[in-house]
Amino acid sequence: MRLCDYQGCDKPGEYPAPKSPHSDDKWWFCVEHVSAYNRNWNFFTGMSKAEAEKRAADDFREAAGFQNSGIYGWGGPEDRDGVSDVERQAYAVLELEPGADEHAVRRQYRRLAKKYHPDTGDGAEGSEDAFHRLRAAYEILKLRLGAQA
Repeated sequence: MRLCDYQGCDKPGEYPAPKSPHSDDKWWFCVEHVSAYNRNWNFFTGMSKAEAEKRAADDFREAAGFQNSGIYGWGGPEDRDGVSDVERQAYAVLELEPGADEHAVRRQYRRLAKKYHPDTGDGAEGSEDAFHRLRAAYEILKLRLGAQA
């Protein structure tokens, strides 16, 4: 068992935290100390102001493609029922009518997951791909229905 790297702590060190932004070395902390460490973490420690600004600008530019995406933005326009094409396809994968409630989505996902999951399903050819499509559809609808709640 690895102990927490926080000086004087004798709890298990189960949670890794980087020693520095530019190193693969890790500290191992208990949940209490990893939380404190993360609260005080500063990625830009050790960089000059110019280096930090350049890194922040580069990261911002790299992530810019994700800024405008959102649950509905990438799903395409909604029809008059308020359902996007991607969501409509997700309902179809789950064999449900668009607009089914959260309970119906969850129940149907569980039923189909048992059928297609590689560990519990019948092992039919294509079941693994079907399970991946099912999982993606469930995630899409879970986000949509969670946003409505």
